[in-house]
Amino acid sequence: MSLTETDVSDAFRDLAGRVAGSVVTPSDPEWDTVRRAWNLAFDQHPDVVVVPAGPADVAAALAFAGETGRTVVPQGTGHLAAPLGDLAGSVLVNTSALRGVEVDADARVVRAGAGCVWADVTSALAPHGLAALAGSSPDVGISGYLLGGGYSWLAREHGLGCTSVIALDVVTADGAQRHVTAEDDAELFWALRGGGGNTAIVTAITMRVLPLATIYAGMLLFPLERAGEVVRAYEHWTRGLTEAATTCVRLLRVPPLPDVPEPLRGRAFVGVNGAIDLPEAEAAELLAGLRALGPELDTFATMPASALGVINMDPPTPVPAIGDGTILDDLPEDAIERLLAAAGPDAQTPLLAVDLRNLGGAAGRPAPGGGAVDHLPGRFLVYAVGIVPDPALAPAVSAAVDAVREALAPWAAERDYANFRETSVPAARLWPADALDRLRAVKAAYDPQGVIRTAHPLS
Repeated sequence: MSLTETDVSDAFRDLAGRVAGSVVTPSDPEWDTVRRAWNLAFDQHPDVVVVPAGPADVAAALAFAGETGRTVVPQGTGHLAAPLGDLAGSVLVNTSALRGVEVDADARVVRAGAGCVWADVTSALAPHGLAALAGSSPDVGISGYLLGGGYSWLAREHGLGCTSVIALDVVTADGAQRHVTAEDDAELFWALRGGGGNTAIVTAITMRVLPLATIYAGMLLFPLERAGEVVRAYEHWTRGLTEAATTCVRLLRVPPLPDVPEPLRGRAFVGVNGAIDLPEAEAAELLAGLRALGPELDTFATMPASALGVINMDPPTPVPAIGDGTILDDLPEDAIERLLAAAGPDAQTPLLAVDLRNLGGAAGRPAPGGGAVDHLPGRFLVYAVGIVPDPALAPAVSAAVDAVREALAPWAAERDYANFRETSVPAARLWPADALDRLRAVKAAYDPQGVIRTAHPLS
C-alpha cells in the first residue's frame, strides 16, 4: 500500500513529537542546509532529516525508520557522500549538533560529540599541551574519520586514529543506548574501530591523546616542472625513514581563487609536506636532503601541534569535488613514470591534487587490541581529487581521477583505505576476509534488519 502525502506528513509530525532536536522535511526552509553534505558535488535527498539533540533522538529516528520501512544514514560532515548514492527511502541523522568536548588533561583523554570536527577537538586540547591523532583537515568530522581508520600527520609514529579510541557512546538499531568499551560490548567495540559505523550510530567518542604542544611541520614547494626530480628524491628519502616523520609528496595545481595567497594563486607545484616529531635541529637535519633541492617555498618550522590541520592547504569550507584513492605496495621507477604521465607537468588534467602519503611505521603494524582496521598495508596512500565548480565538468574530473588509479594499478595493494575510497567498492577491498566475516557477524547481532546504512556497507 502506497502512502499519500497526508500519510507522510502525519508520520513526520509524529516523529517531530518524539524528538527534542529538529525534524526537517523538504517543505521546511532549512531543508537545503541540513541535508547538504560537505562535498557539494553530491546532492542528497533523503526523505527526512533528524538533527538530534542527544542519543534519545537517535533512538527515535531508528524506531521511526523501523516502523516505516526506511533506512537510517548517520552523517556528521558528509565527506564521503559520493558512495552513499541515492538517499531516497532514508532518514538522514545529521549529528552536527552533538559538538561538546570534554578534556581530562591529567588522564590525557578527551570525549567529543559525534558532530565535532577536528578543529573543535584540537583547539580544546591546545591549552593543555595535548594533541590527538587528528585528520589532516580541521573541518573533517571526527566520527567518520575514526570509524574508517584515521590516517594523521602522526600516524607513522603513533598508528591509526581509531587505535586511540577507548570508548564509544552509541545507539544500536534496537534503540538501546550503550557505552561501548573493550570490557563492555567487546565485539561491537572491535567492529566500530575501523568498521565504518555499520554496526551502530555513534553519539560520542572518547580517545587517548598525546602530550604534544609543538611539532616541526610545514611544506616544501617546487615548480611542477621539477616533479620527476622531487618525486624520485622523496621516494628515496622515505626508504628506512624514521617513524617520527609522517609526510606526503603531492602534485598540486592551485586554482586562481582570490582567497589563495598571491605567490601560489593559479600555479602548479610539486610539494613535500608533513610533520617530523623530533627536536628542531634533528628534524632540520633529517629534512636537509630535500631542502638541498632548493624549494621555492619552505614553511617547515616548529609550530603548535594544533595547527597541523593547515599544512595540507585543504579548502576550509564545503566544496564540490570528485576524488578517490588507492594504496601502493611500492613506488618503483615505472610507477613514477606512469604517475607523471597521468598528473605531472605535461599532463592536461583538471585535478587539483594527487597526494602520496607515506605509510609504514606504526601505521603499518597491527596494533595490540586494535579494531577491525588496526593498520594499513603498503608504502604509500594515494588520493587524487579535482574541484567541480560546474556539474558539466564532473565527467572530465572523474576520468582524470580514474586515470591516476589505473596508471598505478600494477602496484596497488590488495586492500584500500575506506576514508579515501569515494566510490562504491566491494567490502573485500576494505577489510581482510577474516575481519569482514567478523564484522558481518556483529552487524547481524546488532542490526539484523540492516536499518543502519553507511557509505561502505559490509555486503
